Amino acid sequence: MKTYKIAVLPGDGIGPEIMKAAQTVLDAVSRKFNVEFNYTEADVGGVAIEKHGTALPKETVKICENSDAILFGAVGDPRYDDLPPEKKIEPVALLGLRKHFDLFANLRPSFLYPFLYRTSPLKESIVKEGFDILIVRELTSDAYFGKKVLKEDMGSDEMLYRKPEVERIAKTAFEAARKRKKYVTCVDKSNVLSSSILFRRTVTEVAKKYPDVKLDYLFIDNATTMIIKRPKDFDVMVTTNMFGDILSDEAAMLSGSLGMLPSASINEKGFGMYEPAGGSAPKMAGKNTANPIAQILSAALMLRHSFKMEKEAQAIESAVQKTLHKYRTKDIMEEGMEQVGTKEMGEKIAENIGR
Repeated sequence: MKTYKIAVLPGDGIGPEIMKAAQTVLDAVSRKFNVEFNYTEADVGGVAIEKHGTALPKETVKICENSDAILFGAVGDPRYDDLPPEKKIEPVALLGLRKHFDLFANLRPSFLYPFLYRTSPLKESIVKEGFDILIVRELTSDAYFGKKVLKEDMGSDEMLYRKPEVERIAKTAFEAARKRKKYVTCVDKSNVLSSSILFRRTVTEVAKKYPDVKLDYLFIDNATTMIIKRPKDFDVMVTTNMFGDILSDEAAMLSGSLGMLPSASINEKGFGMYEPAGGSAPKMAGKNTANPIAQILSAALMLRHSFKMEKEAQAIESAVQKTLHKYRTKDIMEEGMEQVGTKEMGEKIAENIGR
């Protein structure tokens, strides 16, 4: 029996609840496909500050180093909102893990199943057929990691890109497109920013190695309008760290709920961190109302990208769709459906995997 070691980082807010639902589904995969998942839980975020004095303890990093992948819940605790910048939860925890493991590629699917079109805030005429966009965001450079200066009367952030950094994210995008509709849109601001000029130029060079994939371009301001106007026309969108942060959050809301959308952050060796697109939602914590599907589908991405278990990943995705034809959590509830809680949704999806 093949065994995989998973570092489980539930985090804050709804993180522990949605993580348990994902583990319920993974356990169903384990039973059906004769594979073993060994979970090692570790603290991250506000709960880690409370116990260890830092959002990312050394013990947590070590557990992640000794695992085959990281399954991440959510971080964010209003008790620690006033911490100084160098101690804030998200930069320390998320950026810290991304930098430590060189998780340079963030894969953020934004999709809408056609039978869920009523949950989208967009007009029926735009989304009735559904859509499926994959945003490939560079994750370890740009202004988030550039030199920072903050004084009383000025502040600056260096927006830096090097050619090899762009080459590897472009390659990731084109490889992904080859398995989809073979269409890549490069999103940048090359009419203004030097870093974007380099980004577009390099993506164009890499595209020559993929003659079977169509390449198109959009400036970021135009891209934010076009994914609302015609989301079903896009396939893979490749972009910079900052623009990807903005664009992927916008795209996530097109589906009607952040609770539906997963994400994967991976390095060149295939090691990855898998987490839902939404946050910790502290006001929902402990109420068994959060949608765990984003966490569950993040586990499916883990099987696909880090463990190379395509059949098992598809089994989870199929079980999710089957379950949604009858059961819904509060955020995507519609007339004629049966409303269930976080725990129950995980159990229903696990049951459909078993069948």
